[in-house]
Amino acid sequence: METDFTPQMPREKMLQFGIESLTDVELLALFLRTGTQGKSVLTLSRDLLQHFGSLYGLLSANYNEFNQLNGIGVAKYAQLKEIAELARRYYSARLMEDTSLLSPSLTREFLQSQLTGEEREIFMAIFLDNQNRVLKHCRLFSGTINQVEVHPREIVREAIKVNAAAVILAHNHPSGSAEPSKADRIITERVVKSCQFMDIRVLDHLVIGRGEYVSFAERGWI
Repeated sequence: METDFTPQMPREKMLQFGIESLTDVELLALFLRTGTQGKSVLTLSRDLLQHFGSLYGLLSANYNEFNQLNGIGVAKYAQLKEIAELARRYYSARLMEDTSLLSPSLTREFLQSQLTGEEREIFMAIFLDNQNRVLKHCRLFSGTINQVEVHPREIVREAIKVNAAAVILAHNHPSGSAEPSKADRIITERVVKSCQFMDIRVLDHLVIGRGEYVSFAERGWI
């Protein structure tokens, strides 16, 4: 049975200094609101972050990993999954509704929110106009735990549908490591060549791992 707890200190700190002033422990406690029997919400939050290593590790954990902790059940697990889903929807809405140009940081945050925790490889694309504003984003292909079949022709077809001038590619590595494989580099080259034929620029290809990413553009591969 959970004990009621109102995290007044984190809340007062937030009201006085802003939400960004809270530590990860305080922010998590503010959201969870209650602890468990014999454990305050601040202690619970600290224990959760220590066990999973980070907020990323905590929010991407599956139920079996979460259920191994004594005294923590499905209710807390559901709350944490709500946080992750809210973040995913927030970045999705922001990407489409923000009138400013797409920035590298927003692109990365959006793609991490969409692909983090997926158990199989998903290949996505973000289609942009000639001023780098988002026209559309979508999941184009899905595969297995360690590979996904990508068809460059389908990417070009989707780009033409929305009259895109540029595209950003992305896929995840469920294994955790974001280091691109030889196959990743080969398919990227194929997509770039297919898009060039239709005068569509490929701005980047991001590989999303567990808490890390690799940008082809940053490495000078595009």
